[in-house]
Amino acid sequence: MDFSSPNVWVTCALFFLLGLLIGMWMTSGGRRKWKGRYKSEAARREAIEDEHARHLRDTEQREKEWRERDSLRGAAVKTPPDERPL
Repeated sequence: MDFSSPNVWVTCALFFLLGLLIGMWMTSGGRRKWKGRYKSEAARREAIEDEHARHLRDTEQREKEWRERDSLRGAAVKTPPDERPL
């Protein structure tokens, strides 16, 4: 193929423009779909992280109560029976 001919350059440019147009047509609306999927995934991830943080706070509170009960139970065992309140 002889690339010195103007007809070949015009044909190549037209094919290039046709490729650009087809590419833009194929991706039209894809950006909105991608952003919507990204935002829904980010919202879902934040909800999961909030649930996890709430679960950790609840677990820490329960463990604190358990440690307090254990310390009170240990103190009750060490207290002589005649000094225990009724």
